[in-house]
Amino acid sequence: MREIVVSEFVTLDGVMEAPGGEPTHPHTDWVSGYATPELFAFKYREVVEAGGLLLGRTTYESFVGAWPRREGDFADRMTVLPKYVATSRPEELTWNARPLMGDVVDAVTDLKKGDGGPLLVNGSATLVRTLLAAGLVDELRLQVFPVAIGGGLRFWPEDRGKVALHLVDVNRHGDTLLQTYRA
Repeated sequence: MREIVVSEFVTLDGVMEAPGGEPTHPHTDWVSGYATPELFAFKYREVVEAGGLLLGRTTYESFVGAWPRREGDFADRMTVLPKYVATSRPEELTWNARPLMGDVVDAVTDLKKGDGGPLLVNGSATLVRTLLAAGLVDELRLQVFPVAIGGGLRFWPEDRGKVALHLVDVNRHGDTLLQTYRA
């Protein structure tokens, strides 16, 4: 059985929107200045260990607009990984991507039953909310950056349902704190 691993860049005030320069937020690129070789190595290990990427449509579009033009081992791995995308426009997928068909919870539940390495989720706020609310997330990795930006998109469900997790690891990469939780 495959696991779902959600790995998110997040600010101290819980925002995950526009960490890398996306034009959707007035304080975009808030990770700049905090990246370390250790953090980059951690992110690379995630994709090496992953059996696929599970993405929402907006994150998929951001990734497909950036990663295919990049070079190096990280970009190569991102390209070869199978991608499963929650989308209502399946005919527009490229870059080794397949749409999740039907109900997202049912489709992800079926993916989890398959063979292979963990399915890694980055960004994808709406998808992550759905997965957390349905109890499908096995591991949550938060890379918490020492910046507060006052508002923006968050991935926590707003349905007031309880999401109970257990802290299993904490690491520091420069000023960034990596917190790992298990369901």
